Amino acid sequence: MIDHIGLRTKEFASLVSFYGQILAPLGYSKVVQFEDAIGFGRDGKPSLWVGASDQTSAPLHIAFASPTREAVDRFHQAALAAGARDNGKPGLRPDYHPDYYAAFVIDPMGNNIEAVCHASG
Repeated sequence: MIDHIGLRTKEFASLVSFYGQILAPLGYSKVVQFEDAIGFGRDGKPSLWVGASDQTSAPLHIAFASPTREAVDRFHQAALAAGARDNGKPGLRPDYHPDYYAAFVIDPMGNNIEAVCHASG
């Protein structure tokens, strides 16, 4: 349903660095770059935009698809190393569905960021 999400920040370089670090374990990278905006995604398709602005977006919840549970674990480790706050260690969330394996962090702007794998075992 969602084609892409855009975040606006006063701390452009810092947030671009943060997302570059935490998205790498999930297989995402910078795919488009302009002077005041960076698009992260896969296969040349940006799905998350970080843009420079005098205003900051209100906090959001963003969930990134992960190919494996191990990548969720690596995402969580990379996010904490990049300065995120823990908001839910990697693990199953059976109240969502039996194979919902996810981790949650709070990014430097206060957004709740999730990596989720829906595959079993």
